Amino acid sequence: MKAPHPLIELARASIAHGLEHGRALPVRVEEHPAEWQAERACFVTLNLEEGLRGCVGNLQAVQPLVRDVAENAFNAAFRDPRFLPLHPAELDALDIHISILSLPEIMAAGSEQELLAQLRPGTDGLIIEARGRRATFLPSVWEQLPEPADFLMHLRHKAGLPAHGWPEGMRAWRYGVDEIRGH
Repeated sequence: MKAPHPLIELARASIAHGLEHGRALPVRVEEHPAEWQAERACFVTLNLEEGLRGCVGNLQAVQPLVRDVAENAFNAAFRDPRFLPLHPAELDALDIHISILSLPEIMAAGSEQELLAQLRPGTDGLIIEARGRRATFLPSVWEQLPEPADFLMHLRHKAGLPAHGWPEGMRAWRYGVDEIRGH
């Protein structure tokens, strides 16, 4: 059996540390490879057999990647408001998915149809913003919503926006991810 990616191991260690100490694993940034010391934005998604168990992240880089992974793993396990805090018995069964985001790129779209025409299913993560509301879907959401119109409609719902139409001031950004999956 192949050893887990070191960032998956770090995420799992941070969750285990959280179970014991109630906080994310402290990370010594300088002990990690230079590419992981760089400020990068990431999301950590936790899944169990029955589905999503937590997902927390940042759209903008705010700290070194290794620290972001440790904190987002802890927050996905214990602070995602959609779920109760992780129970110790769930730790070994967790599948962990880390999405390291590229810089978001503004999309030149003045209508819903223009935006839909530019989307690359399976590739693009999408951020939308209008009326002071903002939401994102990671590229992995395309697995559940493969049709661009459905993807956008559900993202609008997540943001608390109408399902269709183009609200005044609507903006959208796309981003890519480097994905690391492990158990």
